[in-house]
Amino acid sequence: MYWIIGVIGLVVVACIVPAIWVGLKLTHPIRKVVTNLPSDYGLAYSEVTFPSQEGDVLLSGWHMEASENRQELTVVFAHGYSGNRLEEGLPILSLAQSIISQGYDVLMFDFRNSGESGGKMTTVGYMEKQDLLGAIQWASRKAPHHRIVLVGYSMGAMTSLLAAAEDKRVAGVIADSPFSQLRSYLSANLSYWSGLPKFPFTWLIMVILPLITGIKEKQVDGIKAVNRIFPRPILFVHSDGDEAIPSSESEKLWQTHPNTFEFWRTQDAPHVGTYRLQPVEYTNKMLKFLRNL
Repeated sequence: MYWIIGVIGLVVVACIVPAIWVGLKLTHPIRKVVTNLPSDYGLAYSEVTFPSQEGDVLLSGWHMEASENRQELTVVFAHGYSGNRLEEGLPILSLAQSIISQGYDVLMFDFRNSGESGGKMTTVGYMEKQDLLGAIQWASRKAPHHRIVLVGYSMGAMTSLLAAAEDKRVAGVIADSPFSQLRSYLSANLSYWSGLPKFPFTWLIMVILPLITGIKEKQVDGIKAVNRIFPRPILFVHSDGDEAIPSSESEKLWQTHPNTFEFWRTQDAPHVGTYRLQPVEYTNKMLKFLRNL
């Protein structure tokens, strides 16, 4: 009898230990170095720092002002999980160059535990929302008469929705490849990121990790956020070729208000890969969204 209990105990430990290790690894990804500068694209810029909304983390970024035909609008970019302000899959500085040439100011920054910002843990939108609210506050003080548009990618897309829901200074959101709700998304897709079998590890990680990190995944809810953003416009961009976050996640968000929100469904692009495959159409759709505000 005792040996059976011992075997069960070993099995439990053999499951819990890797679940904790992988869960902590996912919330503490290795920082990616900021390797390019706006000047590499001929862009003038200022180094900026500002606190997260709650003041617990100091964030670093770049601010770029349009030099010609300046519009009263600032575009704030929000990068994806384990990345930095460059969102290298695009690359984002190429897109920023096109946006600035049309008269729009740009602010891009590193979320906590990313790039050159402070912080020691990534929370997949939960505390990143406070970071983005801090960025909105900085941009608003820099140009009080400017409207603000958030452009987010993956985790940054979800974070943009969460922040816009709380801050009426945001005139609109472009959300590229978001998930709809953190809890339901992870329940179905955590194994993609963890590399562990769905059973029993997904359940174990989702039970144990919030206890260790304090992340409240139910609060990372895009459905509730878009309902608070409405009737402000949102453009969803998502490829049917996305294996990391299925395009059905954006569709759930779009379908809450399909007559107001826009959904550009693309084909064959990997996660956050539409701009790289269709840079001209992507840029044109983004500029049209900005002009229509």
